Amino acid sequence: MTLPLERHAYGEHDIVLPAGNQTRYDDAAIDRDTRLLMYRRLQEMRQFEKRAYDLFMQNLVKGTTHLSLGMEAVATGFGTAMRADDYTFATYRGHAHTLARGVPMEGVLAELLGRSNGLLGGKGGSMHLTSVEHGVMGSYAIIGAHLTIANGAAWSAQYRDSGQVAVCFFGDGTTNIGAFHEALNYAAVFSLPVVFVCENNQYMEYTAIADITAVRRPAADRAGAYGLGPIVVDGNDADACYLAARDAFAQARSGQGPVLIEALTYRHGGHSRADPGKYKPSGELEAWLDHDPLKVYRGRLGRLGYVDAELDEIDRQVGEAVNAATEAAKNGPLPDPASAYTDVWADGGHSWRN
Repeated sequence: MTLPLERHAYGEHDIVLPAGNQTRYDDAAIDRDTRLLMYRRLQEMRQFEKRAYDLFMQNLVKGTTHLSLGMEAVATGFGTAMRADDYTFATYRGHAHTLARGVPMEGVLAELLGRSNGLLGGKGGSMHLTSVEHGVMGSYAIIGAHLTIANGAAWSAQYRDSGQVAVCFFGDGTTNIGAFHEALNYAAVFSLPVVFVCENNQYMEYTAIADITAVRRPAADRAGAYGLGPIVVDGNDADACYLAARDAFAQARSGQGPVLIEALTYRHGGHSRADPGKYKPSGELEAWLDHDPLKVYRGRLGRLGYVDAELDEIDRQVGEAVNAATEAAKNGPLPDPASAYTDVWADGGHSWRN
């Protein structure tokens, strides 16, 4: 038996790219308004994450950040296909998934800056974004923990016959965590309306997923163990993600049980702002930049006859919105020290204080 790391030196793995080509979904049955909305969301996520990086480099972001630069198509496609009352469960790399549900940029940026006008009053920071009002049920820093919580939300929806779906996003590294297998098994046994989405960005923190996983597709190749179909989509193509999401949500809502989807994507930078990403093999980033979500989608819209001036105007509007949100976040007051004792524990409508 040859183990994965015996096939090559560390950091010299093969470059993995999505199958197919960038014109594959040109003729997909997606209306004009939906495609323009997805283009706008791609731009919002890209420009937001670039601004978050700039603010971090100015030492204004409290703590670290885990950016989705290069991975925006997954949040865009799935977020656009969701119903307003569906549930989103994300990892600490959750900025894009939060924006995809319509959460205002000002609140998210202010939260990153630790200001009281932040989404959580400045107490959650980058890794714990939550907005129940928008269906964002939390960003979780414990790897794999939220899969079981998503099952709970899905069971609630099933019990209430509400037609809601819980959508749980996680990284490729989660597939080697016990909670992944427990959650998949449980969801399948009870036919829960939950869609599990593995954002396979090729790396679990600093290690290539291929180096320590026995199967080629860490999520899809394990789906059969739980009676689920192996679904792999191009995670850098917003249309591919939107269509896969639409089908998966229809299945889950109809009572046919959970769906597991593996979306192949790539993060442009390191694991977090503390990681320069020097472990990536030569040429890998360049190969994925040629399949960048913005490049793929703008190219498709051009082939379909969308006018450059219209798309440029969207870019400009998004830029203005990001600038306005940045100023509002910067000008937000610091939290009152007394707020450290609020929202700690709810008991009969009263906050617990020590």
